[in-house]
Amino acid sequence: MPISPSISWGVLPTAAAAALSLSLAVVLLSGVPLHKPATIHNRMAAKWAQRTIVLPPHRRGCHLVTSKILHDIESDLSTFKVGIAHFFLQHTSASLTINENYDSDVLKDTETFLNKVVPEGNSAPWKHTLEGPDDMPAHIKSSMFGCSLTLPITNGHLNLGTWQGIWMCEHRDHGGSRKIVVTMTGI
Repeated sequence: MPISPSISWGVLPTAAAAALSLSLAVVLLSGVPLHKPATIHNRMAAKWAQRTIVLPPHRRGCHLVTSKILHDIESDLSTFKVGIAHFFLQHTSASLTINENYDSDVLKDTETFLNKVVPEGNSAPWKHTLEGPDDMPAHIKSSMFGCSLTLPITNGHLNLGTWQGIWMCEHRDHGGSRKIVVTMTGI
């Protein structure tokens, strides 16, 4: 799909294509017509912010971390009218997901499900045991939920549903602190 007469998606370097895609998403979210790019540039320039949040060590299981994240990004988040917030967990044995923020039984039931689906211990078939019997199952669980989230920003707030919250799932018995890089862009 051509972007302009001389540029197409196929010839852009990956990083440039990603930045252009994100810029176009911001333009679409801003409600400014795409056929007047000069108007977009003159009205509002897209801005960026990035923070690294350090979560303290959590016991094994799923944990609601929305309030900690919001506390740490509030000063940047509040400056965006519309945009996107990307959350990237820099670990391979924990995960991020969006789920229930009200009933703590959902957190416990999710951990129970993960432990039933992914075997652990001496009878588990895993070859990677160098870092302990809980490590390989933690990698699999992390891959199931993933290590990143993308959420809309609306009027200085994460646009989550009424019952939605951000979970950090710790899949190790003793995982230590966890870092989340939060990147925000928008207008």
